[in-house]
Amino acid sequence: MAASLRAAGHAVDEAGTRQEAELQVGLHEFGLIVLDRGLPDGDGLDSLRRWRATGVGSPILVLTARDAVADRVEGLDAGADDYVVKPVEPAELLARARSLARRGPTTRALVLRRGDVEFDLARSEVRRAGVLLPMRPKELAVLQVLMERSGRVVTRTQLREECWDDSRDSDSNVEEAAVSALRRKLGAPPLIRTRRGLGWVFDG
Repeated sequence: MAASLRAAGHAVDEAGTRQEAELQVGLHEFGLIVLDRGLPDGDGLDSLRRWRATGVGSPILVLTARDAVADRVEGLDAGADDYVVKPVEPAELLARARSLARRGPTTRALVLRRGDVEFDLARSEVRRAGVLLPMRPKELAVLQVLMERSGRVVTRTQLREECWDDSRDSDSNVEEAAVSALRRKLGAPPLIRTRRGLGWVFDG
């Protein structure tokens, strides 16, 4: 795929993992991002959701072997501009890439809204029903992950990988402490449910 794009005259930067991709997207603005869902360190859609939530406006084409309608809908709902199922002919991929690149970047919202909760990512401000809630940095990080995956289970491992240094003591209960603090600050009715043995779900 990268070779086909280069042969067509495109400058290409490659990343083999979600971590590498997120680092590159955080440092540079790209005319087009081609994102594979099947990355070694997780589903590429999780990176896509994070990029869209933080204002990345580059056109994004998702490339995947998952061909179910539900998978395509999930990709588009996550913020993809196009969704291509592998295997794909190089000529078709190039045509889709040209079409998306012509659109250029779009302005994306920097605010997450779930129910009556509003999280301004640019200002690191959270409001519920219009009331500003004081939040610590780790609480903000955990809340962002939960809101981005609203309605789905977020595991302790996912929170650890997204919000804490991997060198942290794996037996620590800081994830639970952060979620507990968020529950108190968000108030009633409760928005974060515990799925015993699985993790937490944001129901906003």
